[in-house]
Amino acid sequence: MAKLTKNQKKAAAKIEVGKLYKLSEAASLLKDVNYAKFDASVDIDIRLGVDPRKSNQMVRGIVALPHGTGKDKKVLVLCTPDKAEEATNAGADFVGLEEYIEKIKGGWTDVDVIITMPSVMGKIGALGKILGPRGLMPNPKSGTVTMDLGTAVKEVKAGKIDFKVDKTGIIHASIGKVSFSPEKIVDNAKEVLHTVLKLKPSTAKGTYMRSIFLSSTMSPGLAIDVKTIDE
Repeated sequence: MAKLTKNQKKAAAKIEVGKLYKLSEAASLLKDVNYAKFDASVDIDIRLGVDPRKSNQMVRGIVALPHGTGKDKKVLVLCTPDKAEEATNAGADFVGLEEYIEKIKGGWTDVDVIITMPSVMGKIGALGKILGPRGLMPNPKSGTVTMDLGTAVKEVKAGKIDFKVDKTGIIHASIGKVSFSPEKIVDNAKEVLHTVLKLKPSTAKGTYMRSIFLSSTMSPGLAIDVKTIDE
């Protein structure tokens, strides 16, 4: 087991062992247990009672965070020339098609989100082995394959995120920064949690939302009492 650093020990000492915190309590305590020297990201981890190996128990969705993520996401739009101006005016950082497909084939993936249009997906399919593992492959379910490129870009820039349960049954999502007020962190967390609850598969058995943890980069996680997420 790795030895804890001085800062890690100080942070851990502020967390009551075995306690399930209310979401509002955890959001406030998060600043006290954070020791990063930068504006750390705030993450929420939700363990679900589903079997992701079964297609009818896959949980995936999109949510617009009320207060954004606190991060200026770099957006690449792969589109035909007639849609380039729309994407650029909406705030896309990179707009093009063939030249960026070639760059990606060469290993370039310095973006956070890729948005494209249905007619272009045939060309992008070959990039799956590069984009898939990085979570960058456009998908209609996440709103990143659309003809309304302008709206899609604006939504991502404003704080829309997509999430998907991983193979261990956990959803990981970044919901803000430590510099956010506790109230903003709570608002963003609730938006994600309520969306996940609405997506409960009809085939899921037993307890659906089993545990929730709130944490910031490099800090220990705070266990949330699932029954009090609206308090």
